[in-house]
Amino acid sequence: MMSETALRDLNLLPMSERKNETASKEFITKSYVEPTDENIGGKQRNTAVSLVEPPVNGKEVAHCGAEVVIAEVEYIESDKLDDLKDVDKSLKVLVAGLESKDWVLLCETLNNVRRFSIYCKEALEDILEHVISLVVKALKNPRSAVCKTAIMTSSDIFKAFGNNIVDALDPLLVVLLLKSSQDKRFVCEAAEKALINLTISVSPVLLLPKVQPYLKNRNPRIRAKASMCVSRIVPRLGAEGIRDYGIDKLIQIASSQLSDQLPESRESARALLLELQIAYEKSPVSAPEQDMLSDEPKLLPWQQFCESNLPKISAQAVLRVTSVAREGVGSGL
Repeated sequence: MMSETALRDLNLLPMSERKNETASKEFITKSYVEPTDENIGGKQRNTAVSLVEPPVNGKEVAHCGAEVVIAEVEYIESDKLDDLKDVDKSLKVLVAGLESKDWVLLCETLNNVRRFSIYCKEALEDILEHVISLVVKALKNPRSAVCKTAIMTSSDIFKAFGNNIVDALDPLLVVLLLKSSQDKRFVCEAAEKALINLTISVSPVLLLPKVQPYLKNRNPRIRAKASMCVSRIVPRLGAEGIRDYGIDKLIQIASSQLSDQLPESRESARALLLELQIAYEKSPVSAPEQDMLSDEPKLLPWQQFCESNLPKISAQAVLRVTSVAREGVGSGL
């Protein structure tokens, strides 16, 4: 075990002496070497290589033989990333860096992918699909530092390339949905932010069919995150776009989530239903339908629509949600 004196000496080192000259300025590496071999019964025991991840965001501790190394990664927001100093040189080593088993180099290269996306995305166009596949691999890395940096990279790729990433989106989307539903809070938050950027950056008409299958995923957490995505995507269609996509299809999607296991799914379904109701009532087909119903028992157009497109129990649940919301608006709640 490292002595208190050694720890104190390490912490007193000037920051300039702790920097690893081979890494980018986003990475600070502190190291201390202490013998770990012990004599037991006259025989020497060699410590096996092991990796321990402490509960501090962005830090990794590696015990390798006689050396203990602590590497700390700083997560830099997109607007704080500086431009690449040498675009051509960085591009030549980009793929190799993304394939590296050196996790510090991998994080540094992921940040370079972010820089390319922000400052010179044209340089990535020819290798974008391959880069995305390597980012997906990094997302699955067990190291939280690598995982979060890859998530931030995904977010910047979404903002930079928009609809151009749709064909390569499926493996990226499923991992982000999974990461956004896991227990490590700082990873979850980063994944949720990336999904928000995805829903903002990609055309809703293209994105909705990609997200929709995950509403039926076996994992209730993935279903919940997919529901949240859908509730953000649909309003971007606008009333006319919702009608063109099919309000009947969308109301079936929303009603199926009303009874889902997690509250996030149910809340997202309620929000989506309100959007659909507003879009339906703005639809020019509502007025003729009202006239057609004049000789029959008085039914609200929305009520008629729900009952004609959903099973009775589902229609009742939808109407209960939308009527309560309307009463709340009417009463100023």
